[in-house]
Amino acid sequence: MAVHSAAERVLAGLDPEQRSAVTAPAGPVCILAGAGTGKTRAVTSRIAHRALTGDISARHVLAVTFTARAAAEMRSRLAVLGVPGVQARTFHAAALRQVRYFAPRLLEGRAMPELLDSKVRVVTLAAAKVGLRADRAAARDLAGEIEWAKSSLVEPGEYVVAAAKALRETPHEPAKVADVFAAYEKLKRGNGMIDFEDMLRAAVWGIEEHADVAEQVRGQYRHFVVDEYQDVNPLQQRLLEAWLGGRDDLTVVGDASQTIYSFTGATSSYLVDFPRRYRNATLVRLVRDYRSTPQVVGLANAVISQARGAEARLRLELHGQRPAGPEPELRIFTDEPAEATAVAARCRALVAGGTPAREIAVLFRTNAQSEAYEKALTEAEVPYVVQGAERFFERPEVRQAMIALRAATRSIDGSTPLPAAVAAGLAAVGWAPDAPPAGGAARERWEALAALVQLAEEYAATPVVMPIGEAAAIERPVTLSDFNDELARRAAQQHVPTVEGVTLASLHSAKGLEWDAVFLVGLAEGTLPTSYAKTPEQVEEERRLLYVGITRARERLWLSYAAARSPGGRARRPSRFLPQLDRSGGGAERAGAGAARRTERRRTQVVSCRICGATLLAGADRKLGRCPTCPSDLDEELYERLRDWRQRVAGAQKVPAYVVFTDATLTALAERKPGRTEELIAIAGIGPRKLGLYGDTVLALVAGAAVDEVCPQKSFEIQP
Repeated sequence: MAVHSAAERVLAGLDPEQRSAVTAPAGPVCILAGAGTGKTRAVTSRIAHRALTGDISARHVLAVTFTARAAAEMRSRLAVLGVPGVQARTFHAAALRQVRYFAPRLLEGRAMPELLDSKVRVVTLAAAKVGLRADRAAARDLAGEIEWAKSSLVEPGEYVVAAAKALRETPHEPAKVADVFAAYEKLKRGNGMIDFEDMLRAAVWGIEEHADVAEQVRGQYRHFVVDEYQDVNPLQQRLLEAWLGGRDDLTVVGDASQTIYSFTGATSSYLVDFPRRYRNATLVRLVRDYRSTPQVVGLANAVISQARGAEARLRLELHGQRPAGPEPELRIFTDEPAEATAVAARCRALVAGGTPAREIAVLFRTNAQSEAYEKALTEAEVPYVVQGAERFFERPEVRQAMIALRAATRSIDGSTPLPAAVAAGLAAVGWAPDAPPAGGAARERWEALAALVQLAEEYAATPVVMPIGEAAAIERPVTLSDFNDELARRAAQQHVPTVEGVTLASLHSAKGLEWDAVFLVGLAEGTLPTSYAKTPEQVEEERRLLYVGITRARERLWLSYAAARSPGGRARRPSRFLPQLDRSGGGAERAGAGAARRTERRRTQVVSCRICGATLLAGADRKLGRCPTCPSDLDEELYERLRDWRQRVAGAQKVPAYVVFTDATLTALAERKPGRTEELIAIAGIGPRKLGLYGDTVLALVAGAAVDEVCPQKSFEIQP
């Protein structure tokens, strides 16, 4: 009875589609899960529900994810649901575990080869062997090409033909890349090393060529779950099929519209073809978006609705479930430095308004774009973190901190609360819980150590449960030693804590993450889509990349591009993927090439925000001379006098008040307070006719005149 009630609790709060995914019968299940639709909850609930009802045993489940963070999140959720013991790992971690376990049997007593954590050093040597000089950047490109080939099950002798078929943009002439590939393999084997792809191949080989290994692996793992199935490559798919051994108790979760890693060998074809490969498969679509506001969801739908190709067959139209939020903002800047400065200013305003810096992200197409935003945020004194620039646990200050915390277990009283103990231990490396230093490297170091203190506070909230018998247990507070063990575990799995700072990340590295406010920058032709996207398939992947970026935002979304790369540079067009955006509540403004060309032709009509410098598109914004979200400096007393005057004029002329001046024009007058005719006519909506009718009076009112002073002396009846 208790088991069934626990299983029923798992179902509580699920929406109808999630419940269908959780309760689907054993066998092949394909869950098409849009961004923010609760796929992790659905898949962990499915595992838990099956385990709690006795359908499966938790120890026979292997759940495969693509990041250590996602695997840790899955294990944590399953533990909360009362189902510990499920193996949730990345493909690489699962393969490494199996290869190490079976190494004595497979290698016949030989030592396990050393695992390369990076190909770059060996690739550099391999390139030199074939007469090719490769600096670090070139070696990374060659390493990426070798990784694609090996993930696609392509051998060195097959590379030239395979690269041509795949329309690869190779870093060197294909035959030369093939030579480097062959030399890399020879060097690697000669030095007793393997790379991550070799490890996956070794796991496949162990199962396919050794019946005893296959029997043991398949006896252990009988039920499989694969997350982000659209990102599986041919090598990973072959390993999955080896694990399955012809069985079909497989649940896959994916979203074809988030297929963005084809350059690494990943392909959505396995997801797209799943219903054909498994004729009895259950197909469930999750479309209720709990992450983003309806405004963000609407823009995401608008972008992906134009998609074409195989992935578009499984396109999902999301339905926002959150309360309404602000409309996405489109900004156009004269050049990239102006764009970066404006983004940094808005980030600073958001932080000052109460949005935590860790809940803000600036996302761009290429890592090379990061530098301008690092500089702008530093000048604005806004803390930031560069995603993927350096692994958290490999940073010098973090390594020193972990050493200091281990040493502190010998000097700090065991009864000291964990957060205080961690803060005291970090004092040895110069950290203090006072105001952080100004933006820059010192601020980054402080924030990294502060993240350890925050993690300690979170970790201390969960006491350690100590069993004292088969049916009893006691709880005790966590200690500094416990926390050090937790840090070691997280370091091994690269499960990093959250660092306080605006995240700077490429769109690719932002996959799987989310923030309250997201800035999508550099949305110009040649950058997104990149100039390297030449085929229809490549262009569609660029569209999906923008879709992924949009769906990272929970509440606020800013999209921007610079009309030129540098001041005075050649004009660029906005990205072809940008749809119509309604930023003013009225008619939508087209953010397309035509609008850009009209702007270029009519330079005198360009209006920029006087606060952030963005080009203003909507009529109301142009009248105000600022973005609707930039701070107002309205003179309320002047605004009321202008309204009073307008009402008297409208009454005398027997016309509606807006015919005299709209509310937006009055607001602009009360904010900008023009003192000369030139300043008055610069306000959109005040042309020569209205200048002649009302110009002197308005200037007098702005200068401080009372309404009674200006109204009696002048007739406002319009003469024929």
